[in-house]
Amino acid sequence: MADYDLAIIGGGLNGVNLARDAAGRGLRVILIEQGDLGGAASSATPRLIHGDLSVLERRGFWRVRRALAERRTWLRIAPHLVRPMSFVIPAHSDERPPWLLRAGLYVYDALTNRGGLPGSATLDITHHPVGNALKRPFGIAFEYADCVVDDSRLVVLTALDAAERGAAILTGARCVRADRTDTWRLALVDRGHRRVVTARALANASGGWTAMVAETVLRQPQQALAAMQMSQIVVPRLFESDNVYVFQNSDGRLIFASPFERDFTLVGTVTHGFTGDPAIVAMPGADVSYLCEAASRYFRERVVPTDVVRTVSGVNLTPVSGRRGDGTTLFHARRRKAPLLTMFGGDVTTSRLRAERAVTRLTPFYPMSPRWTAGAALPGGDFAWDRFETEVDLARHRWRFLSEPQARRLVAAYGSRLPAVLGEAKTREELGPAFGADLTGAEVRYLMAREWARFPEDVLWRRSKLGLTMPAADRDALAAFMAGVNDPPRTG
Repeated sequence: MADYDLAIIGGGLNGVNLARDAAGRGLRVILIEQGDLGGAASSATPRLIHGDLSVLERRGFWRVRRALAERRTWLRIAPHLVRPMSFVIPAHSDERPPWLLRAGLYVYDALTNRGGLPGSATLDITHHPVGNALKRPFGIAFEYADCVVDDSRLVVLTALDAAERGAAILTGARCVRADRTDTWRLALVDRGHRRVVTARALANASGGWTAMVAETVLRQPQQALAAMQMSQIVVPRLFESDNVYVFQNSDGRLIFASPFERDFTLVGTVTHGFTGDPAIVAMPGADVSYLCEAASRYFRERVVPTDVVRTVSGVNLTPVSGRRGDGTTLFHARRRKAPLLTMFGGDVTTSRLRAERAVTRLTPFYPMSPRWTAGAALPGGDFAWDRFETEVDLARHRWRFLSEPQARRLVAAYGSRLPAVLGEAKTREELGPAFGADLTGAEVRYLMAREWARFPEDVLWRRSKLGLTMPAADRDALAAFMAGVNDPPRTG
């Protein structure tokens, strides 16, 4: 008998959604991630949960409708991570004419049951706060509702839910060989130790490494794939209004400028072909300049490359031929051979649905429970999305030493599970040493014990974005603190 029903290579968004879905259907699941969860492209997305107006412009009506349905699902199951926000498109005749934008948003409204989100509207931004940060030539703008998401925490909490439903999550583990008979026999190097596990089915969800894993580890034929790099820049906050700007650039692309971690703005996205090692991806200077110029075209405050405090890049794969951008799942089954799933590409918005459909393809091989993930909250998400501010108020009432920004960050990260982090603390000092203005020893211990954090960058750049503001001395103190905490027991 095999050790597991399903083994998954890759702990990005596709991999953890597969693990969650399959574990919740009663399958024995193991997920193998060579680095940290969400350590590559899954933490370098534009951080949007949306229908994507650019897809609508290409007449992808069914894709937009499906994505907007998933937007409602994410609001329901992850209200702490997924936040509704006003999106604003300044209109001008140099690009798409205003009547075309208005018509497109009318269709956008018609494709979804908004679930409490407002419909689109026309704004006179000469007399509206969203116009304060913009250059004067933009007199009107169109406003519509969509959502932003903390992508890397979405990955971690999806993995946490999978683990709580029985999945074994191995980080710092690498599959070096996979032999296929009527089962899969996987040779692993798990934090320096060799081990062998067997599984009845295997999923290759290794993101930018998909083709390499297929060739060198699985030794299976793989269709031609193109590597694509997506990049954003982080700059000091460019506007005070609480909205996302959608800018039409001169080449027809839509550029987003989003509030990011209170004091910053995220500007993106640039996408183009990539060659090289996905583990070593850097944003070219030309791409940085492109986004700075795109932002400067609209904002009063000019953005230049020296303003950039961080670049964010990741690599994903798409088929060389065929439809791109919606993700691809390949299913390979042969007589007397264990099945193989290959899942790559796609966006954050439809990741849950793609995994649900992929796991369903295994039903002929063993019985499993019905689809379920659309109705079950992620850890900490068991409250209505419109009660987020109430949750912040409750946190400040229970832990009176929290400032409003601190409470907001913690609720956005942990939701209703915040008591597991802060416990019964009455003062900040009871939470242990402080690292910078926000991070405490209690939170770090929780992340190490429950969320697979092993190194400072796991905490500072994926479980949070506190690395943007933490002084070097505090980073060194954090590294020393984490080195002194014993590794939690491994599962699987």
